[in-house]
Amino acid sequence: VQLVESGGGLVQPGGSLRLSCAASGFTFSTYGMSWHRQAPGKERELVASISSNGGTTNYADSVKGRFTISRDNVKSTAYLQMNSLKPEDTAVYYCKATFWVTYWGKGTLVTVSS
Repeated sequence: VQLVESGGGLVQPGGSLRLSCAASGFTFSTYGMSWHRQAPGKERELVASISSNGGTTNYADSVKGRFTISRDNVKSTAYLQMNSLKPEDTAVYYCKATFWVTYWGKGTLVTVSS
């Protein structure tokens, strides 16, 4: 089983990034997917989640209207489109797959700075 995040990097405030989470080794289409982040010195927090068929999404208040979670069950990949990025969005971003078990990726670093 693998979840591999990509797409992180350094971006200026107001910029955009698209994170990807490529899954393998399990039946992706049966798992709910979510993105979490952990900033230095802070606890890991839920950013956004999406149901197995993509029909239901939820967002943390801090990212509503700026971030969009999506998934492609054919490609076994989840995405997080992040727009209007702020310095406080700086964190390591992790994807998680949840069904009767939970899998985590190793994370990708997003740094928002001028």
